[in-house]
Parts: sequence; structure tokens; C-alpha cells
Amino acid sequence: MKRLIIALFAMSIIACEQEPKIDYAVLSGTIENSKATKAVLSNADFKSEIEIKENGTFSDTLRISENGFYSLSFGRESTSMYIKKGDNINVTVDAKEFDETVTYTGEGSVENNYLAKKYLNNEEATKDAAVFYALEEGPYKEALAKIKSTNLDALSALENADADFLATEKENLVYDEYGMIDRYGRYHSYYAKKPDFEVSENFVPDAIKNLALDNERAYKSSQAYRSIAMGKSLDPIYEAIGDDHLATTTEHLKSIEAIKIPALKNDIITNLAGFLVSPGNPNMESIHNFFMSNLTNEDAKKSLVEKYEKNKDLMKGKPSPVFSNYENHKGGDMSLADLKGKYVYVDVWATWCGPCIREIPSLKEVEKKFHNENIEFVSTSIDEVKDHDKWVDMVKDKELGGVQLMADNAWKSKFVRDYAIDGIPRFILIDPNGNIVSADAPRPSNPKLVELLEQELKMQP
Repeated sequence: MKRLIIALFAMSIIACEQEPKIDYAVLSGTIENSKATKAVLSNADFKSEIEIKENGTFSDTLRISENGFYSLSFGRESTSMYIKKGDNINVTVDAKEFDETVTYTGEGSVENNYLAKKYLNNEEATKDAAVFYALEEGPYKEALAKIKSTNLDALSALENADADFLATEKENLVYDEYGMIDRYGRYHSYYAKKPDFEVSENFVPDAIKNLALDNERAYKSSQAYRSIAMGKSLDPIYEAIGDDHLATTTEHLKSIEAIKIPALKNDIITNLAGFLVSPGNPNMESIHNFFMSNLTNEDAKKSLVEKYEKNKDLMKGKPSPVFSNYENHKGGDMSLADLKGKYVYVDVWATWCGPCIREIPSLKEVEKKFHNENIEFVSTSIDEVKDHDKWVDMVKDKELGGVQLMADNAWKSKFVRDYAIDGIPRFILIDPNGNIVSADAPRPSNPKLVELLEQELKMQP
């Protein structure tokens, strides 16, 4: 009998050891009235794309990295989710009324239906932004307290919710309030039409002023904490860089090394690399190497390497990429080769680009100043073919000067891709020999453009 008991005990241990450990969650659902072909679940350390079938359904088994908060997106629409290992969640949503129709069922639905309701609560409270952010400091804080109380009551009413979720979300509600206080000065200045407004001395609590940027869990779970952390980390860097980002050196970026949250450090570098890893900056290589040594996210590293590889052949003195046979608004077509012997200042723009259009008055002034000099001003539209007539009309209506061209294939034009252009307006200066002076030249509204042109023209033989 004793041997039988020992044998049964041993078998129970083996059975326990062989029981599979659940390290996944199942996410399925249906989205109506959407052109999205993929549902994307992501957080700082995880990303999974789920194919959406023609009937709007999707399903996948996800090996999530950890229990926690994620973002579920369908194209431009997204919603916050909490997912833990072992969950089997089904979501239904109508893209026409996205936030109002997000509904969850299954294991894990309790927490996520709360998050959907919380979003609607916050949206309802702040729906009239002009009125909400124009509130004076006292009434504004009272409104924030009411929002927090409403969400806390809803959280407390949950039944059978995950304990870790409850604890984390209770903390998130505090950070939500902090985030709204942190943004008040900027938003109130705009909506109350007080350009010189500054919050009173005691408006921002010490807890926000002295917020330690070392809470990795909060960074992943709270958008408000993430926003505050990004701001506090970027502000001193922007101040160090000053107005001329193309003169940035690694010395301006040293504070990045002290950032304690890996995901925050990755996000800061990704944000800065977007405009600092630029061929217009002679320090591009050292900045790239500095960023690479501080990144821990492999996808971010891959993207940075790709950006650097595209840009390293666009440094000053390198032969410029060329465009050929672009349609000329005045008739016929034109190629860069037709302008050899002259400096060429290229403005890459589009009729739909607000910042591009805002540069037009300044561009006209610069053109006028250098009218008799050996320089050609070339504006290249990357509008789609369907907007060809809109381009023609805008050139006429705004009486645009210089040479007005239309690229042959919008964003996919070879010239645009060769110059690694992923945002406009973009300005390029090419010398009379067809070599790059600056692949990211100053905008017409920047006084440094006139300085650059005058300096280059003095160097002509």
C-alpha cells in the first residue's frame, strides 16, 4: 500500500511537470465598414499583424511577451487593450462609429470593456475642447477630479477583474490626471487665446515636477506617463540643439545615456533620428553611431541602419541624384541635366501640403533677391496624377515663379526615392557641377538659406 501511494505521488508530480504552460492569448473579432487588411496589436516590446479576411473577421494565437496594456489598431483607428496570457478575447467594432461600438466578449473582456467605456467617458468630458481647456485653473482641476472619480467608480465596480490590471489601472488614473495638468498651460494658451499665458506657481504639483522617469511598467501601460516622460526627456535635448538642428553633435545628445527606461530611450532616439540622421548634417555618421550604441530595440536599429545607408550617399560633394523629363508647367519637359552650370535649389512640395504652401511667400522673396544670380529655383510637385489639374491651377492662382515641374510618379518618383524623401516640404541645393551642396537645405523662411546661397555664389570661379 505504501509503495502504491509513493507511485501515485510520483505520477502526480510527472503529470504536473508535463502540463503545458500557457504563454499565449487568443484574439479574434469582426470589424465592419473598414478597408483595413490587417489588425495590429502592439506595445513597446511586441508587435503582431493579424490578417483581416474579406468578411471582416480575424483571429490569431499570440505569444505575447507579457501581461499588460497593448494598442489594437485598424488602419488609423486604434483602441487600448489589456491582455494576459490565457485570455480568449473576441472584439467587434464598426469603423463608422469606432469608439462607440468597440465591444469585447470572452475571457479578458471585463477589463477591456472597462477601457472602452473609460475612453468614452473621457471623450464626453472633453468633447468641446475650446470650452474645456479655456477653463481657469480652479474649475479645470475640478473637472479633472470629476473625470478621475467617474473612472475610478467604474473600475471599482468591476467583477472578476485581474488583480494586476486593477492595481495598474488605478495608478494609470493618477497619471491620466497628471498628464492633463501637464498639458494645461499649452492648451489653455491656445484655446483661451492667451499667447503669453503661464500657469500659476502652485498649479503643477511637486509629484509631477519631481516625477522619476524610472517606472518601466507605467511607461508601457500609461499613455499619460509616456507623454510626460517623452516631454521631460526631449525638452533639454531640444534646448541644447537650439534652432539649427543641422549643427547637432553627439554632445547635444549626451542626456540620452542617462535615460533609465529602455523603451523610453528607444522612443527618444527614434524621434530624434527622424530629423537628425540627415545628410544635411556633417555630423550624421557620429550621430548614427551614437544612436546605434544606445538602442536596444532590434527593429529600431534596423530602421536606423536603413535610413543611414540611404543618406550616406547624399552628403555634401556627392553626385546628386537626377530627375529626367519632368513636366514643365510652361510647356514641354525638363531634366536636371538641362540646368547644368547653375546652382539649383529644389523645392519638393504638393498642393495638399500646408507647410509647403506657407513657404511660398518666403520662396518668392528669395527668388526675387537672387533673380540675377546663377541659380535656378525649381519647384517639383509630387501630387498624384489625379490632382494634375489642381497643380496647374494652383501654380497660376498663386503666381508661382521659378521653374514649376511635376514629378513623374508622385512619392514613388525615382528622384524622390533616391533622396530618401519621406516628408515634405524638402529643399535641396545642387551646385553647377551637379554635386550636392545640401540634401536638406534650409527652408526659404529660414535666414540661413540666404547665407548659404551667398556663400556658395562667392565661391564661383
